[in-house]
Amino acid sequence: MSSTLPTPQSGPLTQRSDEDLAPGDIAVGVIIGRASEYFDFFVFGIASVLVFPQVFFPYVDRLTGTLYAFLVFALAFLVRPVGTLIGMEIQRRFGRSTKLTAALFLLGCSTVAMGLLPSFAEAGSTAIVLLALCRVGQGLALGGSWDGLPSLLALNAPPARRGWYAMLGQLGAPLGFFVASGVFLYVYSSLDAKDFLSWGWRFPFFTAFTINVVALFARLRLVVTHEYEKRMEEHELDPAHLHELIPAQGHHIVIGAFVALASYALFHLVTVFPLSWVALSDEQGIEGFMKMELLGAAFAAAAMPMSGLIADKVGRRNFLGTLALAIGVFALFAPLMLGGGKPGQAAFILIGFVLLGLSYGQSAGSVTSNFLPHFRYTGAALTADFAWLLGAAFAPVVALFLSSRFGLVSLSLYLLSAVVCTLVALRVNKRLQTAAVVQD
Repeated sequence: MSSTLPTPQSGPLTQRSDEDLAPGDIAVGVIIGRASEYFDFFVFGIASVLVFPQVFFPYVDRLTGTLYAFLVFALAFLVRPVGTLIGMEIQRRFGRSTKLTAALFLLGCSTVAMGLLPSFAEAGSTAIVLLALCRVGQGLALGGSWDGLPSLLALNAPPARRGWYAMLGQLGAPLGFFVASGVFLYVYSSLDAKDFLSWGWRFPFFTAFTINVVALFARLRLVVTHEYEKRMEEHELDPAHLHELIPAQGHHIVIGAFVALASYALFHLVTVFPLSWVALSDEQGIEGFMKMELLGAAFAAAAMPMSGLIADKVGRRNFLGTLALAIGVFALFAPLMLGGGKPGQAAFILIGFVLLGLSYGQSAGSVTSNFLPHFRYTGAALTADFAWLLGAAFAPVVALFLSSRFGLVSLSLYLLSAVVCTLVALRVNKRLQTAAVVQD
């Protein structure tokens, strides 16, 4: 029986065999997988504010300790492209399921290992080195965990609903942040400061292993099936060699990374950075601020389905351009909101998370269709890697460093620079597409 999975070239059919992979089945695997990865990363991000300055960097003041922790935070994004390339090679030699299993095992072990690390008081600089190595392990694992499901989801989605299906994979971000923040908030509010910094902070890291096991089986359920491999082969979604990809279409990786820059910069500027700002200026308000961030994550999760519906009406790239302008307006008022006490901070979080949900919901793979079919698997992975590296990796440390010295107006300028990059990249991408059509 022929497959009935909708493709861009075929209309919807009403029958399908038991082996067929429906877009909804792929979406479930994508959401669960991404949520587990974001959980691991956000646990580290939150700990970089609440724990690591006191536990690993007690020899400097709280601000400097937080900046040091944010530099370690950035390490994962620096090595993520390396992890992607290593994962591609493992896939060529041993298969997709082996690569995915190894990557998620490394991700879970790296995260759990952080919860077992000695403090600086116990092991000195060795503790910092071990923390950095674990963070590198997280980054390599996340790069290696690329399974192609988002690309397969986009290609198998009905043409009129590609924005909707593109959004589904991004839902893992607010879900992962919500769970990570909820677990940390529970531990933080249940213990006194001494117990929390002594042993309580380790609990969220231990939780990661269980979540990763569930995510692994959810993704392997799809990856090991014959129908999955068949679909990947049909769309030529296999690793491409870098020496072939870069000369032919490497510019699409750069353009794709910059197209998503505003959204990815906003990502950490409404999640990790404001928590550090509040922790340094009003430690008594941390618990209330974390509750507000939980509400913000719920707002982002609700905004993402809206992004899919709107993008399918107006076009994903037009939608991203409009959202970039909206983020620019938000950036202008960000200092007034974040520096305006609890009401202003609530506005910053809720508005910021709504914008994040709308923009991030459509940012991934927005120019992936520019890649030739046999370059798309590797090109999409590296585009995401460099979008995270350029837009999000150093956002918390740069924003905190500049804001602590020059005021929150620096936050506006930083975010506005990302908006400009996104708008320019969208314009360049449009011209390249127009030129390609003319040549054809």
